[in-house]
Amino acid sequence: MESWLIGIIGAVIGLIAALFAMKAFSRQDDNGAADLNVEQLKASQAELAGRLMQLSEDSRKSQAELTKAISDRMDAMTHRMGDSLKNSAENTAKSFGQIQTRLKVIDEAQGKIEKLGTDIVGLQDILSNKQERGKFGETQMNDLIRNTLPPNAYVLQATLSNGTHPDCLIKLPEPHGDIVLDSKFPLESYRALMKASDQEKPACRKAFSVDVMKHVKAIADKYMIPGETSDQAMMFLPSEAIYAELHANFPDVVDKSHKERVWIVSPTTLMATLHTTRAVIKDAAIQEQAGLIQAEVGKMLEDVVRLDDRVGKLAKHFDQAERDIKDIQTSTSKVTKRATAITEVEMESSPTAIEGPEG
Repeated sequence: MESWLIGIIGAVIGLIAALFAMKAFSRQDDNGAADLNVEQLKASQAELAGRLMQLSEDSRKSQAELTKAISDRMDAMTHRMGDSLKNSAENTAKSFGQIQTRLKVIDEAQGKIEKLGTDIVGLQDILSNKQERGKFGETQMNDLIRNTLPPNAYVLQATLSNGTHPDCLIKLPEPHGDIVLDSKFPLESYRALMKASDQEKPACRKAFSVDVMKHVKAIADKYMIPGETSDQAMMFLPSEAIYAELHANFPDVVDKSHKERVWIVSPTTLMATLHTTRAVIKDAAIQEQAGLIQAEVGKMLEDVVRLDDRVGKLAKHFDQAERDIKDIQTSTSKVTKRATAITEVEMESSPTAIEGPEG
């Protein structure tokens, strides 16, 4: 762009210089100081016109090249800008999609957190109410029993002969007897023990021990009936933490419960106990079925002996029939032989023999 502008400026300057020269020659003519060569002036004008035309052509070509270069650069820039905008739009859409997905995950997580918070509040309300807390323990215990034992192996809220109603009565085969399972939840004394200071610890430990043993004694006194239930029972604690605390720091309470023939179980140990109980029930059922199978085999053996006797009698009948058939065949053979002998006798055919003697 600068070269053709410089050329135009030079041409204009040359044209101005030529005009000044013509004026100078005219003055010299007028003064008679010199003689202007007209031919040289014409030649200079022609040369100047040629240069101007060449300069114009060069300027036109330069402008065309410049226009093409600018157009190419604009096209390339437009193409690059288009690609850049396309990539930017794709990246933006992808990022926006990822953001939407993450927002959705966050919304779901927030919903779960809100639901968990509601459940925790509900659980706190349940645990703070003694009656609801008891129902919570019974529900947890009943679910474990239903998921482990067959329906005919237990009775929920059974009624004993003394009018009491244990939470569950597990029916075991003889000589074990039915075992009572009752749910207890000494949460208040346990919480007091966990929150107690060092000075309050002894009193809280004693209160917790008394609370647990009170439940143990209640089960032993109310639910163990000679001749009706087993001489053992189980107390279900619906908290692994309380069970662990009891066995870790209160071995005397555990020993006292064993002396009362009441076994304290947690959700985990109750599940293991129920699986053992199911194995005992299954083994008793197999033994019972084995007795039935033996009885049926004995009856089948009697039927086999009776069938053998009848087959022997039938064989005797077959032997007698075979002898009778042989006798019949012998008689038939004799009759056949005699009939054959009769047919072989030659009969005389004379008239005398036919008509008889004359009288």
